[in-house]
Amino acid sequence: MTTSIAGTRPPSAAAVQVGALLVQAEEARLAGNYRAGSELAREAAALAESAGDGAGRAEALRSMANQLLRLGEQEAAVTACREAVAVLEKLSDDAAICEVLTIQAMPLNELGMHEEALEVLATARDIAQRLGDRDLLYWVHNRTGVVHSSMGDYDRSTEYLTRALTMVEGMDAEARFCILNNVGDNAVYQVTKLRNRGDAAEAEALLHNALGYVDEALRLAREAGNPFRESICLDNYGMLRALDGDFAAADRMIEDSRAIAAIHGYRSLESGALQHQARVRLMRGECDRAIDGLLAALDRALAAGETPMVMEIHRELSEAYERIGDFASALAHYRSFHTLERTAHNHVAAARARMAVHQFELDNARLEAELARVRSAELEAATLSWQRQATEDPLTGLPNRRGAELRLPTMTAHAGDLCVAIADVDLFKGVNDRFGHFVGDEVLRRIASVLRDSVRDSDLVARLGGEEFLIGLDGVDLDEGRARCEVLRAQVAAYPWESLEPGLSVTISLGLAVIPADGDLPAAMTRADQRLYDAKRAGRNRVVAA
Repeated sequence: MTTSIAGTRPPSAAAVQVGALLVQAEEARLAGNYRAGSELAREAAALAESAGDGAGRAEALRSMANQLLRLGEQEAAVTACREAVAVLEKLSDDAAICEVLTIQAMPLNELGMHEEALEVLATARDIAQRLGDRDLLYWVHNRTGVVHSSMGDYDRSTEYLTRALTMVEGMDAEARFCILNNVGDNAVYQVTKLRNRGDAAEAEALLHNALGYVDEALRLAREAGNPFRESICLDNYGMLRALDGDFAAADRMIEDSRAIAAIHGYRSLESGALQHQARVRLMRGECDRAIDGLLAALDRALAAGETPMVMEIHRELSEAYERIGDFASALAHYRSFHTLERTAHNHVAAARARMAVHQFELDNARLEAELARVRSAELEAATLSWQRQATEDPLTGLPNRRGAELRLPTMTAHAGDLCVAIADVDLFKGVNDRFGHFVGDEVLRRIASVLRDSVRDSDLVARLGGEEFLIGLDGVDLDEGRARCEVLRAQVAAYPWESLEPGLSVTISLGLAVIPADGDLPAAMTRADQRLYDAKRAGRNRVVAA
């Protein structure tokens, strides 16, 4: 994006220097030199903070986040976005907040935190609609489409990307490149899906249009002299050429993509190009060559720490070995895929825990700043109101995630052993789809009531978000915690749900872990989240404690 969020800066020497650094950072970004650009933006942010230039600091943080995500430093990008939003809220700059939120969704998506990415984009959409800003709304639709594509929902992705495509006329070259390339990337998967379900005519029409889009995107990337865009576009173009049966052109384009990525140090793009070269060989029936290529891609992805790509390569290697009848190797890679799937789930949970701590620190800083501005009689009322809004879930009246994060450390400090359980409503999407969101909301309220009425006053029940709840049982070991959670599970299952809606039945699954006094709370939360995942995989409506 090119919208400036700095606004009018004070005419000071520091502000002039911040502006000069930001110009250099933007030049580096446009040239695809993201490492240098992010460092220049970081320097600008530090200088702006020391000079009290809030607008300059926000713009520097936005620039830094936009470049860090392309370097694969996703958590750092999210942190920079959150800090930028905190500054912009003080400046009441809603348009700039919206822009930063659309950037923040991308590293969240890359971290596998798809729900959080969609929540951020929903907030951005509300702001863009309220402002009536077509350009901001374009970016919201564009990036919402990208997130849905990452989730494998290519129909929904196509819907959002097509909507963005209709809005891009008159926008700058970067915006046009972004949507054209994203439509092409989504088409790689959508064409295959359409062919598999027998919609050949629709698949060919989509492929024809996508080839035209990526051809224009490649022209824009080369015109801008941006090697990152050229590399990623060539990779998409090559995959589309392979789907069109032109394997020679596909090989040539993907190899060009890999070479550009290697020269400029874009490790993720280089690993992806190697993987796609192998995928094209599989499409041609060259299984042995494909396996060689996938093994090379696996080594490169492992070295780069690209866990999602490593997972995907293991899955493709399993399929390739199965094609040539090497079932032992196929099974080995299939097992590696599922082991990494579990590990990736843990990594997402750990990232959530780390970023929750950072958000809590930002919120504390925001509260302290607010309290400093409030005087005497206004102080208590403003504090109570803020705390209630910040820590209470409006639907159920339970503490929300932030409220739980405030309460749990005090429980671990005073209660001895603490059992933490994460509960999730089984097949909740089906409840909303069949009975409507009004009934779904009432189900969450009643589950909250059942859980709250079934624990002690010293225990904690909170809503983490969506259909997920947290239960904290103080002074409880793992066996007693499992027994109490079994009671909670049974009470939810036995609740007279048909009195709410005929045919309705609801169950929950729970994963739990115990943390000793002053123990590692984020690690316990990660274990509980993993065990919830195990409970789901084991059939739902159950408690898993180990």
